[in-house]
Amino acid sequence: MEQTNAFVNGSRFRPDDASGFYESYFQRANHPSRPLAFWIRYTVFRPQGRPDEACGELWAIYFDGENHRITAVKEVVPIGVCSFSTTQLDVHVNGATLADGALHGRAASPSHAIQWALHYAGHESPLLLLPKSLYGGGFPKAKALVGLPNAVYTGTLTVDGREIRIDGWQGSQNHNWGSRHTDRYAWGQVAGFDNAPDAFLECCTAQVKLGPFWSPRLSFAVLRDEGQEIALNGLGQAIRASGAYDFFTWNLDAQAPQVRVHGRIHAPASAFVGLAYRNPPGGTKTCLNTKLASAEITVERRGQPARTLKTMHRAAFEILTDRTDHGVTIVA
Repeated sequence: MEQTNAFVNGSRFRPDDASGFYESYFQRANHPSRPLAFWIRYTVFRPQGRPDEACGELWAIYFDGENHRITAVKEVVPIGVCSFSTTQLDVHVNGATLADGALHGRAASPSHAIQWALHYAGHESPLLLLPKSLYGGGFPKAKALVGLPNAVYTGTLTVDGREIRIDGWQGSQNHNWGSRHTDRYAWGQVAGFDNAPDAFLECCTAQVKLGPFWSPRLSFAVLRDEGQEIALNGLGQAIRASGAYDFFTWNLDAQAPQVRVHGRIHAPASAFVGLAYRNPPGGTKTCLNTKLASAEITVERRGQPARTLKTMHRAAFEILTDRTDHGVTIVA
């Protein structure tokens, strides 16, 4: 299904609105074979009823699984030094830029600094995690899509003065926005499996609070493999699907009459970094974030042999929670 640039990457931020709002454009990629990854996010945030406190944010994380080191930075800047195009991918946050095919910038915290000069390319169409009809309405409060699945990155990343050459790292350009964060979720993505380099998976299991009650867990999955897109993302399918997770392991099982996608995404606690996500209505959520998770995903198509896709350390895996007993240090 063809999507317009405005629908995929046009900003939903309106400066004259006082409602709570967040919007993020993030890029992530993994080294083709080594346990190395980066995640860079450009964000606008506006607290409910306080439009004068709207701000821009730059986030950057480098995951170095070889040396068991995660470097994370976050920088908050005034909204006046930010701009977000409503018609195309054209983002500026305090001198950092993001456009179709390129991103440049720098973010620093008191202890660390990360600078990036990257180009990316790809030929795949955007991927919608939700049915398209849900992107325009009030439910869910948070929307997410992949602007460019299986993007290939080149350039340099400089982490605390050390230059890292990025050459053929595979990942994605992503866009999400909403009036509040989903109350609880597990989210995963694989841009190229070790034994299926062209496959791409986007999935989530989520719960929202409706007054004093919790919704059932809804699990969505979209897999591109062997030239086909398997979209198990209808609301009925999401309710029937199974998604069970703790802080560091997630088991997912989604199916339709002709196909079933099931498997596990997991990583040790040491592979995660803790991030504090402010929520537009108030309060803060904790995001446990790794880009070095393992994944084993089995695809069963009626009349065909089962096919298992695997990656040792190229899966993105995040948990959003209010709990504090996870043992992961919050660093940004």
